[in-house]
Parts: sequence; structure tokens; C-alpha cells
Amino acid sequence: MNLIAGFLDKAAELGPRPAIITGAGETISYEQLALRSGRLAASLRGQGVQRGDRVLVALPIGIELYLAIAALWRLGATIVFPEPAMGFAGVQRAVEIAAPAAVLVGGVYRLLPYLVPQLWGTRRLQFGYAEGDPLEELAPEHPALISFTSGSTGRPKGIVRSHGFLAAQNAALHDLIAPRRDDETDLVAFPVFVIANLSLGTTSVLPNWRLSRHDEAGGAALLRHLAAHRVTRAMVPPVIAERVADSGEAAALDVLFTGGGPVFPDLLKRLSQVLPRTDIVAVYGSTEAEPIAHLHVRDITADQWQQMEEGGGILAGKPVPAVALEIVDDEIVVSGAHVNKGYMDGIGDAENKLWRDGEIWHRTGDAGRLDADGNLWLRGRLSAAAAGHYPFEVETVARQWPGVRRAALVPGTEPMVIALEGEELGPQQWTELAQRAFGARAVKVAMPLDRRHHSKVDYVRLAKLVGRG
Repeated sequence: MNLIAGFLDKAAELGPRPAIITGAGETISYEQLALRSGRLAASLRGQGVQRGDRVLVALPIGIELYLAIAALWRLGATIVFPEPAMGFAGVQRAVEIAAPAAVLVGGVYRLLPYLVPQLWGTRRLQFGYAEGDPLEELAPEHPALISFTSGSTGRPKGIVRSHGFLAAQNAALHDLIAPRRDDETDLVAFPVFVIANLSLGTTSVLPNWRLSRHDEAGGAALLRHLAAHRVTRAMVPPVIAERVADSGEAAALDVLFTGGGPVFPDLLKRLSQVLPRTDIVAVYGSTEAEPIAHLHVRDITADQWQQMEEGGGILAGKPVPAVALEIVDDEIVVSGAHVNKGYMDGIGDAENKLWRDGEIWHRTGDAGRLDADGNLWLRGRLSAAAAGHYPFEVETVARQWPGVRRAALVPGTEPMVIALEGEELGPQQWTELAQRAFGARAVKVAMPLDRRHHSKVDYVRLAKLVGRG
């Protein structure tokens, strides 16, 4: 099998339909993406790229990136993706772990081979075209790409995904993101979802903001982008969903998917008010297992809303059929065909993998519980607990206090300390509320967030910020 074969079948069927539209409005059709990726593959083969070669790819999120992905997979090469949020350090880490045979760079990354000593002497490929249409037949276990965890909970770890693994992931995503209409057009802020869309025949519109700086996206510009390209669905992290909610203006969206960080009940309520006709879906997953569960806001009962607002955690919905999920010592552990079974060179396996009933299970590091109806509830990071509570059991409550924009339990504090961001409406108001609700102390901070999606609290930095780390 070759993962790109499914896309080529769709390209032959869909022809001139737009496959990708960039943030600047540049468009490429399915037929052109298929044709140009074949010619790029022929050029790269002429430059010496062979089946099994590891090629580090650093290109801006755009049409050339997806042409490169398709071309390298046609040849059976393995793509090495550095973690963008880590900058040069991410490139250095990727080279140390994956030892690529060649590098393909462009745009703002064109000087990387000269600036990163680990790449000195590595063969540099040129982006060009030649006559040809290669397509290697590959075994399902043939490696397709190597990516890296964000490092937000430790040193980044390398993850190898095979063609069979990515096909299983696409299958797990199918029920969630399969097109519902012939002209389905998605705004996609998660690059991997573009790959899934290409196999489904959906048009993917890329963001008009820098993916490395989701926090800089403007609500008005975002709404104009949605309208200009007649976007029917959006796939965005919570920080972008917040921009939509803050705008107070309804977008003509059939569906809004949000994930990549906790989706708090107050955000879901605000989105429901601004987008009353939109199917709002919160998606839970991780780098190692995507998706794990998802939740349609329309399905949340009054009792479940109350549980979330009173500190029951965040409702994530039922686990997807493709994943096996259990709670072990409060931790969510998962297994399945689209769940990563191990890291490169085994680094991190001892801490993050379990052998259970002859299967490898992934430890998410998230505390959770299953209710009597089989719904998954998220309680927050195991490592960020304090005073007998997990983060979301406190943060869901604190986010409802007047003037609070973000809230975070400070790990390891006893008595409990709650960090709050926003505008306090009266002297000592937050301190009084924290004391009354949890016997806790409140501190005002500029909340440190993860570098990838700007949607998760960086608890390590937070603890240092308030003097606990």
C-alpha cells in the first residue's frame, strides 16, 4: 500500500475541484496536485532520493509543503518533520534523533542548512519538476513520517508513523470529518488534517495567520477569511475558537471542530450563543493518539453542564470506536491501530507505554473518569495535581468567576494556589472566591501557554512563575 494512492484516486475523480487554498488565496486543484507531485517526485528521484531515505522537510505551511509530502511518499521516502514550536532547537533535536539523509527547505527556512551545524554536509534537495509519475508499492509498516512531541511535558520524543498507521488514523477520523455536502470546504489549522481531507475529497483552506502564533489571529480577519472562501467547517484550536466567540458575530459554519487543548464549558457556551446554528464539536486526542473521543455540544445534558460547572471536570464524550480506553490509577490509557506503540530508540517508552493483555497501551498523562453511560470526563494533567485535586476540577469553576479569562491550578501547592488571568472587578474579589470555593489563595498572572497551540497551560512555567518550581 501507499497512503498517497487514495489521494490519487480522489484526484482522478475530482479533477478541477480545489484541493488546497492558502491563507493568501493561492489555489491548487486535485488534478494539479496529483500531476505536480508526480513531477516533483521524478525530480527528487533524479537528485538521488531513494525508497527508505529520511528527508527532513522544513517548508512554510502552503501548497509546496503538501506537494513535497505527496512526492516523497510516492518515492517511499520517510519525511522528518521538526517541531515548529521549538525553532532551531527543534531542528537540532530532529537531526540528532532521525539522522536524515537529505533536507528539503524553502521560504523562511531556506537558510536552515547553513544555520544549524547538525545539517552541515547533509545533501540539500532542490524543489523542481521533471517528467514522470512514480508511485512505489509499500508495505503497511513502511515508515511514512517522523514527527516529535511538543516537549511540553518533558524532552521531545520522536514518533514514527507508518503508511498503515496513518491509514488507520484517517479511518478513525472518517466518521468525524467525512464531508457532509458536495461543496465541503474546511478551514484547517492542524496541518495533519489536510492530509486526511485530501483522501476524502474535501477542500482545505489554510489559515490567514501564522500557525506558530495562534494568539495573534484577529477575530474580524478570521471571519472575513471564512466568508471569502465560503468555508463550511472550521478545525481550530481553542484559542481560535475564543476569537470567534469574542467577535460576537455569527459565521456561516455548519460545523466548528476544536481541540488540541482543553475545551472548557464556558467557551462552549459562548460559542453556542454566537453560532446557534453551528454543530460545535470538541475533540480530545494527543500527538500519540488522535482522535480519542469527541463531543457534540448539542448532546450535553443539563446535568452534565452542571457537573462541569461544579468541578466535575470537562466532558469529552464517548471514546471513538477505533480506540480501546481504560482508566488506570486515575490515568487515561488507550490502545488501537491508530495509537502510537513506541518512540524512536525506545526513548520515553518506559514512562509512557504499558503492556496489558498482550497489547501496548499509551499512557496519556491525563487524569480522567468514565461515567455510568460510558462518557469520558477529563480531570487534567496527572502531574499538575495539587491539594487532592486535578486541574480541571478547579479550573472549570474558577473560569466562571467575574473577570476571569483563564484559570490554572498551580501544581503541588498545599494549601492550594489558583492562578488567574483577567480583570478583577473588585479588591480581593478573586481571593475571596478562591477561599470560599477551595480554601485556596488566588494570584494574578499573565498565563503561560504551550508554544504549539497556545491553548494549554504550561504548568512547569506556571509553577516557576509563582515560586513553586
